[in-house]
Amino acid sequence: MGKRGRRSQSQLLSTLTKKQKKHLRDFGEEHPFYDKVSRKETKPQICQPPESSDTSSSESEAESEPEQVSGYHKLLATLKNVSEEDEEEEEDSVVDEAEMNDEDGDTDVSVEEETAAKSTALQGNRILPANPEGKDGDEPPGTSRQEYPEEFTDGKHESLFSLETNFLEEESGGNCPLKASQDPFLQHVNKELKEKEIQAIATNPKVTHQLKWPTLGQLVFSSKFQKLETFKSPKDVDLKSLHLQKPLETTWPKTNSQFLSGLHKSSSPFTPLQKELFLIMNSYRDLFYPERTALKNGEEVRHVYCLHAINHVLKANAQVLGNNSRRRSQKLGAGDDDDFRDQGLTRPKVLIVVPFREAALRVVQLFISLLEGDSKKKIIVSNKKRFNGEYGSDPEERPPNLKRPEDYEAVFVGNIDDHFRIGVAILQRSIRLYAPFYSSDILIASPLGLRTIIGAEGEKKRDFDFLSSIELLIIDQADIYLMQNWEHVLHLMNHINLLPLDSHGVDFSRVRMWSLNNWSKFYRQTLLFGALQDAQINSVFSKHCVNAQGQVAVRSVPMTGSISHVLVQLPHVFQRMEAESLASVIDARFNFFVNKILPQYRDAVMSHTLIYVPSYFDFVRLRNYFKKEDLNFTHICEYTPKSGISRARHFFLQGEKQFLLLTERFHFYKRYTIKGIRNLIFYELPTYPHFYSEVCNMLRATTRGEEAAWTCTVLYAKYDAQRLAAVVGVERAAQMLQSRKNVHLFITGER
Repeated sequence: MGKRGRRSQSQLLSTLTKKQKKHLRDFGEEHPFYDKVSRKETKPQICQPPESSDTSSSESEAESEPEQVSGYHKLLATLKNVSEEDEEEEEDSVVDEAEMNDEDGDTDVSVEEETAAKSTALQGNRILPANPEGKDGDEPPGTSRQEYPEEFTDGKHESLFSLETNFLEEESGGNCPLKASQDPFLQHVNKELKEKEIQAIATNPKVTHQLKWPTLGQLVFSSKFQKLETFKSPKDVDLKSLHLQKPLETTWPKTNSQFLSGLHKSSSPFTPLQKELFLIMNSYRDLFYPERTALKNGEEVRHVYCLHAINHVLKANAQVLGNNSRRRSQKLGAGDDDDFRDQGLTRPKVLIVVPFREAALRVVQLFISLLEGDSKKKIIVSNKKRFNGEYGSDPEERPPNLKRPEDYEAVFVGNIDDHFRIGVAILQRSIRLYAPFYSSDILIASPLGLRTIIGAEGEKKRDFDFLSSIELLIIDQADIYLMQNWEHVLHLMNHINLLPLDSHGVDFSRVRMWSLNNWSKFYRQTLLFGALQDAQINSVFSKHCVNAQGQVAVRSVPMTGSISHVLVQLPHVFQRMEAESLASVIDARFNFFVNKILPQYRDAVMSHTLIYVPSYFDFVRLRNYFKKEDLNFTHICEYTPKSGISRARHFFLQGEKQFLLLTERFHFYKRYTIKGIRNLIFYELPTYPHFYSEVCNMLRATTRGEEAAWTCTVLYAKYDAQRLAAVVGVERAAQMLQSRKNVHLFITGER
C-alpha cells in the first residue's frame, strides 16, 4: 500500500474514538449508532476491474458482478496493521521508490540481489555496489521488468523459462531420443541403487586402483561400492562417441580453437590434458585435479568443465521437454503416469563455485560461446548489459606501475570481488542471467556469496533448499579458498543435497526415485580443481564425495621441490618437532618455537628476523606472546592498514624493530617485497610451495655485505609430509621423515 492511501486511512482513523476503534476491531463494522444517514439516495459503488490487454472492451458489465467494498472493511484492514505501521514505514518507502523506478522504466532490482545486499551485515565492513539494471536490448521478447514479491520466485518470466510449460522443438532436439544403452548421462541418472548398497557404504572399505595416464600422470581410482571399474586413456577420441548434445559438436571446436593452434598434426578437438579430463568427467566419476594453475592450464581446464556442465544441462532439459511433448500427445495430466521421472526436487542442477567475479564472467562467456558458436543466428541473452557492468572491470583502475609476479597477475585479474551469486537459466536458444535460484539451471557463486544466503542455525532468513538437487558440483581454484575462508566451503558441503523444507511447487510424479529417497549425494558428481595438494582439500574430496560411479584423484608427486628456485646462497635448517597426534600439532609447534627456536634469536646480534606464519590463529597467538614478553617486534597481517604496513616495513628495514611477524595471507594478497631481512624463520611450511622460494629470495633485496650471516630455519612435523615434499622433493622428504635425526641442513646458491 502506498503512502497516500495509508495517509488517508490514518486521517480516517483519527476521527474515531477509542471505543469506536475497539468495536470496529472486534466486530468488523462500526456501531449502528454512529451510522450517518443521509436523506439523499446514494448510488451503489461499483468497482471496475483494471483494464488489460487480455480483456476485451466489449465485455458488458452484466457479465461480471463486481463485489462492493465497504469503507468499514478498509478500516478493518488498516486496524489490523496499525501496530506494525511504524515498523513497516522504512520498508514501504523502499517499495515506493522501487515502484517509481518501475514506472520510469529505468531500473529493475532483482530480489535475489537485494538479499545479497542485505546480507552484507555478515561482512561488517564490506559494502556491495547497488544493482541497478539499465535498459537492455538483449532481453527475450515478451519479457517485462517487475519486482518479484517474494525471494526466489519468478512469476513474470516463469512461462518463458519454465521446464514444465515448454516442449521440445524438433530442430533443437539434439540426440533425443537419447540411447540409454550408450549415453553416459542416461546411464548415470537411470542407475538404480539398492538399499543394501547404501547401508553397506558405512562399513565397506574403500577399494583403490592406480593407473598411469600419459598426461595426467598417476591416477588413483577409488570407490566404496563393491564394484570398482577403471579404464585407460584412448589415443584418439571421436566427438560423436562422447554423446555431446547439439549444438556442442559444432561449437566446441571453434570455442576451443585457441588451445589447438599450437598442436602439430592433430585433428582432435581437445588438447591432451582436456581429452583425459573430459573422459573422466563424461564417465560421471568424481575428479580431483590438484595441478590447475592460473598461469599455465587454468583456461584449458575452465573450457572443458564448462563444456561438461552445459552438456549436462542441455541433456537434462531436453529429457524434461521431450517428456512434456510425449505427455501432451498422450493427454496425460499431472500424476497420471509414473514413467516420466526426469528431474529433482528443485530445478538447479549445476553449482559452479569460483573465487572472483572475473571467473564467473569468463564462465558465462564460455556458456554463450558454446551455445552460439560462430553461427549467424545469435542466441537470446537477457540482462547481459547489467551482467557485464557488475562483473566486468575497468582496465584503467589498475595502477600501471604495479609490478607483481606472473602468477599473481594471472590470479588477480579483472574484478576480484569475492561476494557474489547469480542464477543462470538455459532453455533451448536462450540464456537468462540473474534468474531466481529456483528457476535456474546453473548457479555460479563464491563461497562467501553462498554462505550469506545459507546462513547459520537459528537465523530466521536462511535458505538452502536450492542445493537439494545439485547433480554436478564444480569447485574451481580450491586453493584460493584456503586464503579466503575455508569454513565457507565446509559449510556448503554440509548443506548440499539435503531434503528441502518446502516443496517449491514440484510435481512429485516427475521426481526421480533416488531423489525422493534422499540419495542425491550418491548421484552427485564433484569436480575439484586446485593448484596444490593440501590436507584440507583432500579431506573434502574423501569425506563429502560419495558418488556411486567412484572417484578419480590425480596423485602425481613433485620430484624436485621449490627449494631449487632459491637463488641466494643460504643455509636452510629444517628442524623436526614431535607431535603425538594431529590435534596436538598446534600446541607442539608453539612450545617448540618458544622454548627451542626463539631463545636463539633474542640476542640483539640476530636482528632483522622475519617470522613467516601461514595460519592467522598462530599469528595472533605469537603476537600476544611477543607483547607479553615485551619483545621488540612489529607485525603485518591482511587486516593491517596501509599506514601500519609502511610503518612496520620502515622500522624493520632500519633495525628499530628486531622481529617482524608476517602472515601468509598478506603475502598472498599483496606480494610486497620485505627489505632488510637477515634471518628467516618459517613457523610452518607455506601452503603454496613457490612462496618458500619467493620469501627466501627477498634476502637479496638489500645486500650490504651481510650475506655470510644470513640464516633460514624451518619447522615441520610428520603431518606436514605433503608440504615438505613440495618444498624439498618427495625423495628428500621421505628421508627426512624416516631419519632419526631431527635437524637437516640444505645449502642453496653454491657456486
